Amino acid sequence: MIAAMSAASRSKAARAKPPAAPGLHQQLPELREGQSVALLQELHILTREGKLNQDTRRKLKQVYHLVQFIEPLLDEVMREQGEVTLADHGAGKSYLGFILYDLVLKPRGAGRVIGVEARSELVEKSHALAQRLGFERMRFLAATVQQAMDDAALPERIDVVTALHACDTATDDAIDFGLARQARHMVLVPCCQAEAAGVMRQHKALSLKRTPLAELWRHPLHTREFGSQITNVLRCLRLQAHGYDVTVTELVGWEHSMKNELILARRMADDRPGQRENARQRLLQVLDAFGLQDLQHRFAV
Repeated sequence: MIAAMSAASRSKAARAKPPAAPGLHQQLPELREGQSVALLQELHILTREGKLNQDTRRKLKQVYHLVQFIEPLLDEVMREQGEVTLADHGAGKSYLGFILYDLVLKPRGAGRVIGVEARSELVEKSHALAQRLGFERMRFLAATVQQAMDDAALPERIDVVTALHACDTATDDAIDFGLARQARHMVLVPCCQAEAAGVMRQHKALSLKRTPLAELWRHPLHTREFGSQITNVLRCLRLQAHGYDVTVTELVGWEHSMKNELILARRMADDRPGQRENARQRLLQVLDAFGLQDLQHRFAV
């Protein structure tokens, strides 16, 4: 009788025992299956207690959105050649490179990431982090994009080039790099474009006399915004003139970032000289129409 009562009591106590606390992946639906919590903590996306704040949640959403675009590109190249090399320009703390490696390349056991960043202290930190996490197929280069162009340590062929929020002409430098290395894909999120706006301001009086279209950039705010817009149009035409198919979309909702334009370029397998020449001619016509001939060297084809 006592044994029976004890068993019943134990059963009741077991039923009353609170369930074990869920793991971080259950607590945070933003995390992906198998994702390294240690990496997110090292990148300060997660706190040591495993929490996300508003800023880091926004950062994570942006990176995830990019991963959705880039993962199929990496898979496509790996299916065809069994390996893939991605170069991330203006890598900063290498958020994108680390998360791509963790979510895409590590599970597949193939592929490498090269982070190119001019600030040597960030490169050293990224290198140390990759060693701590055992991300052995990640490399980091302390260099500008121009310096990376001639770096003998880099492979002659880069399959995917990314440049996330590369400021002003650094995006054009990343395009130069991708063209020189025969990149299959380029993924670009431009930022802080000032060069075209500067040229437009310089020639504003002449442009206002020549064409009513100059009203589009008469006012300083419009000059800045229109200069940014026309720069990205010219970049797309340049890529098309080099044989790339180009798609332009938004990175995330505008409530998350104003630097929101995502340019995806895929090198076409078949050469289409007619389309390439048409894009080249349109690029020259746009430069002429908006008084941007001074930038012809920047967008030379």
